[in-house]
Amino acid sequence: MDTYFSTIPPAERTALGGTGRIDGLDASDASDPDPEALAARLSDVSLPPRELGALGERYAAAWLAASGFTVLERNWRCRYGELDIVALSPERSLVFVEVKTRRGVRYGPPQEAVTARKRNSLRAAAVQWLTDSRHRVPHRGVRFDVIAIVAAAGAPPVLRHIREVC
Repeated sequence: MDTYFSTIPPAERTALGGTGRIDGLDASDASDPDPEALAARLSDVSLPPRELGALGERYAAAWLAASGFTVLERNWRCRYGELDIVALSPERSLVFVEVKTRRGVRYGPPQEAVTARKRNSLRAAAVQWLTDSRHRVPHRGVRFDVIAIVAAAGAPPVLRHIREVC
């Protein structure tokens, strides 16, 4: 079993299809290095923007797991858009996380990219995720968070976890 799901109790693993995995994680996710190794890769200036964003999402997922969250799903897509991360908080809240990664703040902090339109599509995608019969996860409440990562060249990334953005 991969590290993201090592803390799911056996009864919940059965409810999630027997493996502790819902959908959306591929084999490469099981071998993600710890947050420190991902942080070192984020400072690489040669990363193209798309790879920077994908690595930022992996870093955020690893950070959440290290912070006691159970990552249930990554990069889940539906007609309303994509959910970067769906996680269960240590308090058992279901958390839909939007991850934004930038090289700097010259054009504003990463969280500013989560516009009202984006928040609306996140809510619609979350409703779609919740209505899918494969996603029956016992939880206490739902919230929407943003993880903003500034990965300046040659410096450790700065991660900001902003709770309840919509």
